[in-house]
Amino acid sequence: MQNEFSTTLQTWFGIQPNLIDEITAYFKPLHLKKEDFFLRTDQYANRMAFLQSGILREYFTDDKGREITKWIATPGYFITDIASFLFQQPARCHWQALTDCELLTISKDDYRRIGKHIPEWAELEKLFMAKCFTMLESRIVAHLSLTSEERYQLFFNQSPQLFNQVPLQYIASLLGMTPETFSRIRKKQPHRIS
Repeated sequence: MQNEFSTTLQTWFGIQPNLIDEITAYFKPLHLKKEDFFLRTDQYANRMAFLQSGILREYFTDDKGREITKWIATPGYFITDIASFLFQQPARCHWQALTDCELLTISKDDYRRIGKHIPEWAELEKLFMAKCFTMLESRIVAHLSLTSEERYQLFFNQSPQLFNQVPLQYIASLLGMTPETFSRIRKKQPHRIS
């Protein structure tokens, strides 16, 4: 399981193999059962995690009581509420396990400590933030420029396995659609997974 983490550090961030063991020593394993929470709204994020296996959903509840899915994390992603983790703000979203999950977590204290012991950490942190910003920017552009059908198709092309692993109303919400619109679009697709 440590290999997924090592591979991500090397491929996403270009971390040299000789630093991998030193970095991973700061991360501790955590098991979440299906429906367990990694973080809840209004808590303070005191840790960041790398998802090794399983699926987590990030969501919030709007003023009408509807759950809005912000993100669905699959293995290979880091998870936290960045504003809460870095700036001591209450978390805006819940992180809940949709399946049993295995994570590697780093506490806020160890996150600060690692930067003092590994000089390359500052560059890693900068690349991590740039990666988060790029992903967010891509999602915003897709929401503003693509039709519902195009957003569906793009997401399906990127993550077809999730259509069998995640309740479809969560995917609909993530794509900014009502379940009815999502269902109508899905019925038209020749590649539909049943």
